[in-house]
Amino acid sequence: MIYRDYGTTGKKVSLLGFGGMRFQNIDNTDECVQAMVTAAEGGVNYFDTAPGYFETKSESVFGHGLAELRRRKLPYYVATKTFKTTEDSIRREIEAQLKRMNVDVIDFYHIWCIIDLSNWESRKKDGILGVFRKLKEEGIIRHICISSHLIQDEINTLLTEDVFEGVLFGYSAYNYKCREKAFDAIRSRKLGAVVMNPLGGGIIPDHPERFDFIMRPGESAVEAALRFLWDHKDISSTLVGFRSEQDVKDALAAMENYKPRTEKELAEAKEKSEASMEGICTGCGYCDDCPQDIPIPQYMDAYNQKLFQPDKSDAIKERLHWHWSITPAIAGKCTECGQCESACTQHLPIIERLKHIAGS
Repeated sequence: MIYRDYGTTGKKVSLLGFGGMRFQNIDNTDECVQAMVTAAEGGVNYFDTAPGYFETKSESVFGHGLAELRRRKLPYYVATKTFKTTEDSIRREIEAQLKRMNVDVIDFYHIWCIIDLSNWESRKKDGILGVFRKLKEEGIIRHICISSHLIQDEINTLLTEDVFEGVLFGYSAYNYKCREKAFDAIRSRKLGAVVMNPLGGGIIPDHPERFDFIMRPGESAVEAALRFLWDHKDISSTLVGFRSEQDVKDALAAMENYKPRTEKELAEAKEKSEASMEGICTGCGYCDDCPQDIPIPQYMDAYNQKLFQPDKSDAIKERLHWHWSITPAIAGKCTECGQCESACTQHLPIIERLKHIAGS
């Protein structure tokens, strides 16, 4: 196992992290715990969950799993999150989380899922930062972190608060272009950087031909996707949502046989992505200046799902709802001024795609 610094906290976390959002059989506690034990025995020490995973069942499973790790004297750090914003609601939630997970303190506690800046401003007005500071002073949490889906350099607005010690954000071979600036902002502040959805929500293993630019001889798409991220030296940990113990074993095998690329080789792999991703919005963000305030990058990301999953009729709606928390309706505000298409570096038919989304 490879261990990296979690920002400037002094903690070393495993480059392969355990995500508790995809257990294959959440009601089989023994099976889930065994997956956690196998991961810890393989050197994984970063375990991440959230109250919304399986309606709190994931945190409860973690309670059993972490107790077993302590019994076996296997080291771990635990991370979880909250959507709550006021002091009373956060304290009620974290008290329940501590009981569910059978721990006295949470190592990495995240303000969960910042999707847009208006959402962030609303949470700030409720006093969330002050509450998190109190929780740390009281020893209930050890490190203040944030989970964000913001693209481009919007994440800078969050990080100017100078309170966060780590960031959890989506980053993969699928969306790295629209997250590079966010990654740069995290790197420049020397924060812990944990990435989620390393397989692009399943898109990468389901469409390996699109991602041949990251694959080296003999690699599976999953191995290639993980190793592509591990080649980024500023990433502290990559969260894999393990379904079963076998998934854990497969990921540990990918780590065992991992041979890092040089910086030059990584840059060359990214350059090759242009041909492989033809027609796919890579999220450069140049279209993100719509006179009608249409969040075009988010809509184009959702349209990608139609291209990747042509047989799934609700692919766009699911992406908009679960990933971006917006509806198709806003796309109907398009006046066809053409500004976005003029700015698009890939010359995508954005107007046509917006029409399709609005009518979906």
